[in-house]
Amino acid sequence: MVDVSGKDATERTAVAEGRVVMRTETLDIVLNGNAVKGDVLGAARIAGIMAAKRTHQLIPLCHPLPITKVSVDIEPDHTLPGFVLQATVKVTGQTGVEMEALTAVSIACLTLYDMVKAVEKGMRIEGIRLLEKQGGKSGHYRADDHPGRKPKE
Repeated sequence: MVDVSGKDATERTAVAEGRVVMRTETLDIVLNGNAVKGDVLGAARIAGIMAAKRTHQLIPLCHPLPITKVSVDIEPDHTLPGFVLQATVKVTGQTGVEMEALTAVSIACLTLYDMVKAVEKGMRIEGIRLLEKQGGKSGHYRADDHPGRKPKE
């Protein structure tokens, strides 16, 4: 594990995204609330939040962090068709929360898949990536194609 004891505790934020691509019929089932397993988007949101808090248990050598905020936003995208998921994680600490944001969005995507796999096994999870990070020694990073919006407060 990297020694971060010499670093200043600063506010750090990370935003990650992922997509779940599916047939239009599957998208409609989720949007209409007709999935057999129940509230697909609610379950995916909660799973992502829980995953962010457990990242240090899943990824070797990650520091356990006192996370101050986790949000998972899920938006339908009819052009995919499917959903675009975005996780935002904040901490005031000595190391960043990029892995927590990436873990949150990954698990939220997997949960969405699990909730409707009986309808469509051929769904694709894709595009998981870091969109933005703020704070810390390395400063601000924003993916080149990420719009100029700031992480949600």
